[in-house]
Amino acid sequence: MIRLAALTLWASLAAALAACSGAADTPAAAEAGWNTLTGEAPQVVAHRGASGYRPEHTVSAFRLAFEQGADILEPDLMMSSDGQLIVRHDPYLSTSTDIADRPEFADRQRTLMGREDWWVMDFTADELRSLRARQVFADRSQDYNDIDPVMTLDDFFDLVEELEAECSCTIITEPEIKLPAEHAAFGLDPLPALLDALERRGLNREGAPVIVQSFDAPFLQRLRPLTPVTLAMLYYGPDAQGFDAGGLSLEEIAQFADAVGPHISVLLNPDGTSTGYLEAAHALGLAVHVWTVRDDRPPHAGESVQDELRALYQLGVDGVFTDQPDTAVAVRAAMSAAEQARRQRQ
Repeated sequence: MIRLAALTLWASLAAALAACSGAADTPAAAEAGWNTLTGEAPQVVAHRGASGYRPEHTVSAFRLAFEQGADILEPDLMMSSDGQLIVRHDPYLSTSTDIADRPEFADRQRTLMGREDWWVMDFTADELRSLRARQVFADRSQDYNDIDPVMTLDDFFDLVEELEAECSCTIITEPEIKLPAEHAAFGLDPLPALLDALERRGLNREGAPVIVQSFDAPFLQRLRPLTPVTLAMLYYGPDAQGFDAGGLSLEEIAQFADAVGPHISVLLNPDGTSTGYLEAAHALGLAVHVWTVRDDRPPHAGESVQDELRALYQLGVDGVFTDQPDTAVAVRAAMSAAEQARRQRQ
């Protein structure tokens, strides 16, 4: 029941968001001939915001993604020393912030996880919010470094509410809980903090426009009885036993999750043909959100990122994580227009 409600929610909210944000195409489900689980258009998930253009996990990146027509905004979440959820992908801070240039924090560097660095869980939320974000990829624009502060989850939700007020629409978010077991080992279990945030925002309910994702199956299994929100199981790829996540089969994942989030290579062979994974997931009622399409990286299938996106859309993915939402939106729009034109000629 939760899974069916979640699928209906994603379809309706994607259409509303595209219409309100000025996306190139409003996903028009059945008329476009999509092979998704619901027949609705695949959703474009802004991976850490429009992180191909702005430093990831910043107001600038999320706002730009929204303006480019992304259907879902995706923040990664770490834990601060005082138990607040922080919008960061990496547990260390040297690559994504200006902390190395902050003399007041010079003595806070330490070795952890085999790396000498500054660590999110060693700082309070206020200390982290004093840092400024930087682009993590050297070959991407550095023009927007040191402008936006590090965000808490509350900051992120404040931005979402601001955008919703501007467009008079509802925005789907897809927060990823990073390293929950490692945080718990430091006495910083993210589960209570997440539930508290969802409760305070009125999101801990069936039909809420939020998808909670994680690579950590035990975390999602703990979370499942505590919330009716949509849950997505992420993982890196197949192992010797087949397509699994932490040793779990798709059938086992379907017992606690509503969706799966595999790497592109799990879905597509290098020649662009299907591995059969998506079809197996759909047969179990699991939506498939694939990661990560990047315009400035070699595609897994095809000669260009457009080829890769077309292959994924034709396959029937329900969502595509991308660092450049505008490209994914444009390819989807072109495919939708071509299909509608074909039908009109019949």
